[in-house]
Amino acid sequence: MRGPALALLELESIARGFTTADVLLKRADVTLALAEPTTPGKFVLLFFGEIADVEESFQAAVEHAGALLLDKLYLPGPSDQLLRALEGTLGAKDSESLGIVETHTVASALLAADAALKAADVWLTTLHLAKGIGGKGYFTLAGALHMVEAALEAAGAAIAPPLLLTTECIARPHAALRSRA
Repeated sequence: MRGPALALLELESIARGFTTADVLLKRADVTLALAEPTTPGKFVLLFFGEIADVEESFQAAVEHAGALLLDKLYLPGPSDQLLRALEGTLGAKDSESLGIVETHTVASALLAADAALKAADVWLTTLHLAKGIGGKGYFTLAGALHMVEAALEAAGAAIAPPLLLTTECIARPHAALRSRA
């Protein structure tokens, strides 16, 4: 099977996080988007590439992480916008409305963002994962009000209720806020 995929692992050990990153990078041709310690003393690995390569690296990494693995996500066929965000390219910030999704985990933020982007014609304007926010994740979306509302609904439906902290929608956000979100 061809096409893009992404994967995430959250480990309890920083040291095991580094060795797991080495294992997954040596296993197949994948791009490491995130490999760093996060609060409170965990390690997050996020990588992407072709489906077969990601799946092979993911399986090897999960096996290597062992009992120190806290959470994992394998997502074949993610939204193109989500992949571009992981490469550092985000959408336009000037829009009719702004949606914000905050989750308790990095994996749930990625799942919710993917669902939102596939459900409605919106732009991903911010994607913040783990660092400096206690291991949580959040993202912002911009677009027409009805599209942002549909995207927020899809994001909330994509993950288990305890993982979703909140979704918020701001119609006609102030220009000073748009430049920060």
